[in-house]
Parts: sequence; structure tokens; C-alpha cells
Amino acid sequence: MWIRLRQIAFVAKELKPVIDTLSNVLGVDACYVDPGVKVFGLENTLLSVGNQFIEVVAPIQENTAGGRYLDRRNGDGGYMVIMQSDDHDPIKQRAADLGVRSALTSDSHEYRIWQLHPGDTGGSFVEIDVQLGEHAHDADGPWEPAGPNWQRAKKTDVVSGISAAEIQSNDPTALAQRWADIFDSAVEIVDGLSTIKLDNATLRFVEAVDGRGEGLGGIDVIVVDRARVLAAADERGCRGADDQLMIGGVRINLVDA
Repeated sequence: MWIRLRQIAFVAKELKPVIDTLSNVLGVDACYVDPGVKVFGLENTLLSVGNQFIEVVAPIQENTAGGRYLDRRNGDGGYMVIMQSDDHDPIKQRAADLGVRSALTSDSHEYRIWQLHPGDTGGSFVEIDVQLGEHAHDADGPWEPAGPNWQRAKKTDVVSGISAAEIQSNDPTALAQRWADIFDSAVEIVDGLSTIKLDNATLRFVEAVDGRGEGLGGIDVIVVDRARVLAAADERGCRGADDQLMIGGVRINLVDA
């Protein structure tokens, strides 16, 4: 069984400004707008980052889970870590043994969704999905949330992928162990931080020091044209120290290919 990082979700009060900035600075294109999220009182857009995705959602009505999350974390920020696996059953059994509830499950002919209850996982919303059908396990294979033709939006000349998600917590060591227990993975210490290695990326657990509490605080993006990204970030006013970007309330760290 394998687990890959396939999609990162941001939540924003307004969708378009965050999408525009991500697209302009990272040199990526939108690949899909999912009308199905309206049932949750949201609108969204997905951007292709290599064969992975950044999704931004925004509330379009009152009293949505996304809106409450915005209030709880004091504004725009990271929302969900969405992974792809080839098999749900072993992870679901471990989760059940650990008392981790399901927040959402949905099975279709070619796609199976499993969202874990954040009250039991801690850290951020966690979703692990299984894509079925032809070429389902290929790195550039189908991914239902990104639409039927996401590959047409794939560009890798400026950035080429997402190599890490950074989850912040008041007790990152305990949180990392909780996630590792669910995934049946090992916690490794890298540069003094608790990490979990997925098949194509790393989950990194850090202390929450920004006053926003527990949540998805940052991502690492593999940069191909650093000068191009930084020039665009300067124009948009989203460049911070050490070439770290801040877009949609999420720290974006540029790592070399």
C-alpha cells in the first residue's frame, strides 16, 4: 500500500484574489472548477502544480464548515491535506482501532473519498482518496477532483510539484505520532523536526508560533525558475524573509528541484 500527497486545499474569504496570486507567482494554471462543492456552501478552483494540485475554496453562504474554519484560524489559510492511496481498507481498519471517526465517505464507480474527523486526527483536515479505473495509479493519472482533463493545464517550467506539507501544532511531536499511527508509518526526525515520509512528499510537524493555532501552516513547492517566482512575488507583495512566500495565509517555501 502507498500514500501520496496529491492535493492541498486553502480556504479564503474571497476566491479570486488568492487564485490570481497563486497563478501569477507560481506560474501555474487553473485546471478545474468543481460545481459539486456548492452543496457544502463553497466555490472553488484547482490549480495544477506538476501532477499535484492546490485547491482554493471560499464560502458562498453563511454557516459553512469553511467559514467557521476561517473564523477559528483568524483568516485565510491552509485547510486540508488530501492524499491518494491505492487501498483504503488497511488505513480504515487502523483508524477504527484508534477510535478515529470518519467525517465524510463517498464511493463512486471510479473514485472513493474518505475524510477523517479533525477532532480525532488533530492538525488539519485529512482526506485520503482512492482513484480507480485505467491508469489510476500513474503519477500523471486521473484525479477526479481536478476534472477530466487536468493534464492540459500541467506546466513545470516555473514550479514542478509540492514536496511537503507543514502542519503546525502546540505539540507537534505528539501530533506527528498520531498521524503516523493512523498511516502505519514511522516518525523520523529531520533537522530537529518530526516528519512522516509519503511516497512523493513529506509531512512536517512544527510548533505553532504565529498565533493562529493548529492547522496546515505551509507547503514546500519545488521551484524550477526561482528568479521568475521571486520577481512576481515582489510585484504582488507576498515575498518574505529567506525567499518564503505568504499567499492565502499559507507559508510557501521554495525548494530547489
